[in-house]
Amino acid sequence: MDYFIVVITTAAGLYFHWWLYVRIKRWMDRDLALSLADGDPAKRAYMLERLAEAKTAGIRRRDLPAWLQQAAAAYRAA
Repeated sequence: MDYFIVVITTAAGLYFHWWLYVRIKRWMDRDLALSLADGDPAKRAYMLERLAEAKTAGIRRRDLPAWLQQAAAAYRAA
């Protein structure tokens, strides 16, 4: 019974840490997109759409800042 408790507790702890790590990554990506919006509500919505597009397109996390900066520059040009 002791081993069962240890296994369950360890699995729950690992799951919680994984879940927290994923949430923090999402928050950081969202914060990056919103920081490039410069407080403009229309640009903010545009950048969140571009972030969703980047996720569906499979843009790597290390390439995401440059990709979002290009999207912000494209918004300025339009």
